[in-house]
Amino acid sequence: MVSDAEEAGGEMNGGAAGSVDSIESRWVFQDDSEIDEDGDEDDDADEDRRRTFMDSEDDEDDDNAEQRLIRTGPRIDSFDVEALEVPSALRHEYEDYSLGRKLAIAFQTLGVVFGDVGTSPLYTFSVMFSKAPINGNEDVLGALSLVLYTLILIPLLKYVLVVLWANDDGEGGTFALYSLICRHAKVSLLPNQLPSDARISSFRLKVPSPELERSLKIKERLEASVTLKKLLLMLVLAGTSMVIADGVVTPAMSVVSAVSGLKIGVEAIKQDQVVMISVAFLIILFSVQKFGTSKVGLVVGPALFIWFCSLGCIGIYNIVQYDSSVLRAFNPVHIYYFFKRNSTKAWYSLGGCLLCATGSEAMFADLCYFSVRSVQLTFVCLVLPCLMLGYLGQAAYLMENPSGADQAFFSSIPGSAFWPVFLIAIVAALIASRAMTTATFSCIKQSMALGCFPRLKIIHTSRKFMGQIYIPVVNWFLLVVSLVSICSISSIDEIGNAYGIAELGVMMMTTILVTLVMLLIWQINIIIVLIFLVIFLGLELTFFSSVLWSVGDGSWIILVFAIIMFFIMFIWNYGSKLKYETEVKQKLSMDLMRHLGSNLGTIRAPGIGLLYNELVKGIPAIFGHFLTTLPAVHSMVIFVCIKYVPVPVVPQSERFLFRRVCPKSYHIFRCIARYGYKDVRKESHQTFEQLLIESLEKFIRREAQERSLESDGDDGDTDSEDESSSLRVLIAPNCSVYSLGVPLLAEHKESSKPISEASTSEEVKSVPPTDPEISVAEQGIEWELSFIRKAKESGVVYLLGHGDIRARKDSWFIKKLIINYFYAFLRKNCRRGIANLSVPHSHLMQVGMTYMV
Repeated sequence: MVSDAEEAGGEMNGGAAGSVDSIESRWVFQDDSEIDEDGDEDDDADEDRRRTFMDSEDDEDDDNAEQRLIRTGPRIDSFDVEALEVPSALRHEYEDYSLGRKLAIAFQTLGVVFGDVGTSPLYTFSVMFSKAPINGNEDVLGALSLVLYTLILIPLLKYVLVVLWANDDGEGGTFALYSLICRHAKVSLLPNQLPSDARISSFRLKVPSPELERSLKIKERLEASVTLKKLLLMLVLAGTSMVIADGVVTPAMSVVSAVSGLKIGVEAIKQDQVVMISVAFLIILFSVQKFGTSKVGLVVGPALFIWFCSLGCIGIYNIVQYDSSVLRAFNPVHIYYFFKRNSTKAWYSLGGCLLCATGSEAMFADLCYFSVRSVQLTFVCLVLPCLMLGYLGQAAYLMENPSGADQAFFSSIPGSAFWPVFLIAIVAALIASRAMTTATFSCIKQSMALGCFPRLKIIHTSRKFMGQIYIPVVNWFLLVVSLVSICSISSIDEIGNAYGIAELGVMMMTTILVTLVMLLIWQINIIIVLIFLVIFLGLELTFFSSVLWSVGDGSWIILVFAIIMFFIMFIWNYGSKLKYETEVKQKLSMDLMRHLGSNLGTIRAPGIGLLYNELVKGIPAIFGHFLTTLPAVHSMVIFVCIKYVPVPVVPQSERFLFRRVCPKSYHIFRCIARYGYKDVRKESHQTFEQLLIESLEKFIRREAQERSLESDGDDGDTDSEDESSSLRVLIAPNCSVYSLGVPLLAEHKESSKPISEASTSEEVKSVPPTDPEISVAEQGIEWELSFIRKAKESGVVYLLGHGDIRARKDSWFIKKLIINYFYAFLRKNCRRGIANLSVPHSHLMQVGMTYMV
C-alpha cells in the first residue's frame, strides 16, 4: 500500500501533499534546526523546500537534533485549497459515464431529488392567498410574479448555478460544507487532526489564485480563534437540525395537501378524513424506505416525469383557456404593485411564496446520489419550465375564478382529467416525502462521521453506489414525529408556516457556509462574494421575518423539535471533545514504558491484541488499565484508531498508517485506520485483520528498506541509545513519509544472539535459521515477519476499552447535568463502534474506565 508506512514515527506537513514529482528531484539531507520542539512547522521558513515534522512516541526524551532525508522538487505553493484538476486525484464516480448513462441518471434524479420542489404547486398559492386574499387581478399577477422570481433566484441562481458547485467531491449538505472548510483550515474542535491526513489524495491541492493573501488571513483567523470555531460549528449544527426538521414537515405538508384534493372531487370528504388517509399513506411511505434509493428511484422516476409533464400540460391548457395576460407577471413591477395594494398582508404572504422553493436544499443534500451535471440538466430542461407553466396556469384560472384560491391546483384541473391527475399527485407527494427523508439520512451520516451525532445503525442499500443509505432508527423516528405533526397541526396554512421555518433555517446556514467557501477555497473576487451574501441572505432574512411572525399558530412545534435536535448534536460533540481531551492528558508516558521493559511488567502470551482507542498520538491510559487488570498481555499489541477524516472517501491503498510505539523488542505498533464520511465499513473482522496484518508486513519491509537506504549517509554510530534517539524521516518520491528512527539494525549488530534478553520464549521459536549469505538487515526483517505470523496463528483478540466520563464534583451544575445525564444517556444508547466489524464475543475483551472531567 502506498501509505502503509506513512506515519512510522513522523508526519509530513499537509501543504506538501499535493506536489508533483519532477525529473529534477533529488534526495538530500535536511537538518532539523528549522523544526520546533513540538513538531510544528516554522511559518517563516523557506517555502521552496519540503519539510516534515515528527510526532514520535518518545519525543519527550529526544533532545538530539533530527536529520531529514527529503526529496526536493519544483516550487509550488502549499496552501491547502480545493483543486479540481490535480493529476491522479479522485474524480466523481459519475464523470466517466457515457451520455446515455448520464441521461438515465438525470431521469432517476426526478424520483429522488426533485419530488419536493415538484409538489410545491399543490399548496403555494393556497397558502399565499389565505394570508393575502384576492381583491383583483392585480393581486394574482403580483403573487405570480413573486413566485416566478423566487423560483429564479433561489432554486436556479443560488442552488443550481452556485451552491451545487460547493460540493465535497460529490457530497452535498451542511456537513459536507463544514467538512470542506475543515479540510482547508483547522477549525474542528476535536483535536485529532494529523498533518498526514492532508496526504490523502482526496484532499486535492492546487496552486492558489492571486487571492491567496486574503484566503491566508481568513484561514489564520479561523484557526486562531476558538470563538469563531465554535460559532462555525453552531451554524452547522443549526443547519443540520433544520434539515432533520424539514424531513419531518415535508411528508406532512406534501401528503396532506395532495389528499386534500379529495374535498374537491368528493364533497362529503372532511378535514378529519383527510388527516386519517394521510396517516395511512405516510405509514406505507416510511415502510418502503428500506428498499433503497436506486430501487425506488427507478420506479418513481417515470411517475415524476408524468407529474411534471402533467403540470406543464395543465398550465398550457389554463393559459389558453382562461387568460394569457398572466405572462405579464414576468415584469417584476407587479411585485411592487402587490405590496403597494396589500402592504402588511403581502408581507405575511411571503411565507407562502417561499413554499415554491422548498426542496432546493434537497437538491444539494441529495447530491451524493447523483452528479452535479445530472441535477442541473434535469432542473433547467424539465423541472423549472414545468413548474413555471404550472404556476402560470393556476394564475390564469384564478383570474377568472378567484373563489377557488383555497384549492388553486385541484380547482384548476380540467374536469375530465381530475382523477388521473389526483392519483399522480398522491404518488408525487409520497415521492416528495422520500426526497427529504433521503437528504436527512445523508446529513445524519455525515454528522456521525465527523463526531457530531450519536452513532446509529446504517444500512447501505446499493452495492454499486456507496452513498445510498437507510437509517432505521431515524426513519421510524421521522414517521412518528410526522404523524404527531399532522394530528396536532391539521391546517395546511399552519403546516406551511412550519415548513417555511425549517426550510429557511437551513437555507440561511447554507448561504453563510458557501460564502466562507467562496472566500477561503474558491478565492473569488470579494465584490462577487458580497453580492452573493447580500442578495441571498437578505432575501432569506426577509422571508424568515414573515414566517416567524406566525410562529404562534402551531408551527412552533417544528421549531422546538429543531432546537431539541440541535442540543442532541451539541451535547454529543461537547462530550466527545471532553472525553478525547481527557484521554490525551492522561496518556501513559514513554518513561513508564521503558521502566516496565519489553515484557511490560507482566507475561507476554502468544497472539495479537488489537486495542481499540480514539487517540491518534500517545499510549492510551486504558492500556495501563489492561496491564493492571489482566494476568498477561499479548506478545504483539497494536493500538487501532478508527478515524474519520474530512474527505468523502479514503482510497483502500491509503487506509492504514503505522508507526512503532516503543523499541522493536516491545512489539507494539500504532495503526490509524482512516475512513471518509462516505466510506462503507462493511468488511468482516477476518477481512479487517488480514488487511491490517498485510499492511503491517509491508510497513516493516519498507521501514527496513528505507533504513538501509539512509545508512549510506550514516556516520556509523553504534551506540544503540543514541541511535534510538537520533530520529530521521524519509520522504519518498510519492510524498509518503517513513520513520528512520526505529532501531532495526542496532539490535542485531550488538551480538550474535538470535534474540535480545527481553524477548519472550515465543520469540525464540520464531527465529529463522541463520544463513551466512543473508545480510543482518534481511535476517532482522525475516525474524520480525516470522514473529508476526506466529502471533497471528496464535489468534487475534480485540481489546475494547470503554472510557466513560463524569463531571468533577466541583463542576458547574449545568456541566454535571450535561455530562452525567444527557451525554451518558446518549452514549449508553448509541451504537458501539466495534459493531461494524461483527466480531464474535469469544474474541472480545472489554475493560471499562471512567475519566473525571
